[in-house]
Amino acid sequence: MKKFIETLKNCWKIEDLRMRLLITILFVAIYRFGSFVVLPGINPANLEKLQQQTAGGLMSLLDMFSGGAFSNASIFALGIMPYISASIVMQLVAIAVPSFQKMQREGESGRKKIMQYTRYLTVAILLFQAPSYLMNLKMQSPGALASGLSWSEFMVPATIILAAGSMFILWLGERITDKGVGNGISLIIMIGIIARLPQSFFQEISSRLTAITGGGLIMFIAEILILYAVICAAILLVQGTRKVPVQYAKKLVGNTQYGGARQYIPLKLFAANVMPIIFAQALMFIPLAIVQYSSDNLGWFTRSLLDNRSLLYNVVYVMLIVAFTYFYTAITLNPTQMAEDMKRNNGFIPGVRPGKDTANYIEEIMSRLTLPGSLFIAFIAIMPALAGLLNVQQGFAQFFGGTSLLILVGVVIDTLQQIESHLMMRHYDGLLNSGRTRPQHGLSAY
Repeated sequence: MKKFIETLKNCWKIEDLRMRLLITILFVAIYRFGSFVVLPGINPANLEKLQQQTAGGLMSLLDMFSGGAFSNASIFALGIMPYISASIVMQLVAIAVPSFQKMQREGESGRKKIMQYTRYLTVAILLFQAPSYLMNLKMQSPGALASGLSWSEFMVPATIILAAGSMFILWLGERITDKGVGNGISLIIMIGIIARLPQSFFQEISSRLTAITGGGLIMFIAEILILYAVICAAILLVQGTRKVPVQYAKKLVGNTQYGGARQYIPLKLFAANVMPIIFAQALMFIPLAIVQYSSDNLGWFTRSLLDNRSLLYNVVYVMLIVAFTYFYTAITLNPTQMAEDMKRNNGFIPGVRPGKDTANYIEEIMSRLTLPGSLFIAFIAIMPALAGLLNVQQGFAQFFGGTSLLILVGVVIDTLQQIESHLMMRHYDGLLNSGRTRPQHGLSAY
């Protein structure tokens, strides 16, 4: 605690860092304020059914990522997730389309062009999602519209407001990145997620204490211990990097002998990071998008796919995560290119011929690493459902794993690293200099 207070004092002493922290806090406060500004023409007192809909199932995830703005029918109801979806699509396009690959190699100018295309795609997604959100709002809370207005008159201006609200959040995130601390987009997502933590935490305490005669307090302590273990596992996934040691001789410049220094092929146990979870979760939202306007008379199969605690949902979820882990690893790591780079640098793997044999050897190592890595990611992803088996409230269970926990851990570590770099530049001690959480080629937030 003493070290933490001393670090805060050091942060305040550095004028540039102090301004960045204050700007970050200001923009985050603006974002949270906008989450409670209801769409013009909507009566917030008549949103009970919408809030009940977002209390469980996949809708609760959408509400969590928007920081509660979804259930509030706020101007920020669609949040930043349309931009994340557009970014994922552009990442895949940049890998598959040669013209975008060329654009990536153009440096800063190419990056700006891709960012511009990402914004255009975000607007297109918003113009589709905003009417869908309003149609769902009409189905769930038809009396929420103020008297004197018709839904036909309301749809067009509300669509524009929702789209503008999400683009404003994107602007806030970019300003936080430029003028504040850390990755602004990731920070906004984290703030939206963590906004639900206090309420979920106290609801869980209350539910456990009311059953104290049945061991409720013991169960709550067990929950906290399990949560601590899962957070440690998430830190390993977000920050920890495993490289495959392959000793190969490298010809020394100007010498006819070979060196015996140990080199490393940069293969990671979690090369795909959390992208497989994001891809899999996006696909699992498809049934919700199809049936959210239909009647309540749904079959068992459809109801199971809409319940993120059901056995069928989690089996399909795990299969998708494993499949996307292999897919994302295959498109981001090229064994043939790695073998050519080794050959170009006069490196080789003992007992393996350069060229095609080296590429096959690296591909085999990748396959062996991908399976345990994908299963570990899948285990983290389904932890909220496993927590439900312990009768953990769904709101609190979301913090036991999945994308929410990984984003929280990743953004916190990334923000601490940003602050640490400012302190180290001015010869101050930071929070990470103990070595336990100091980054070692860590992964990004998501």
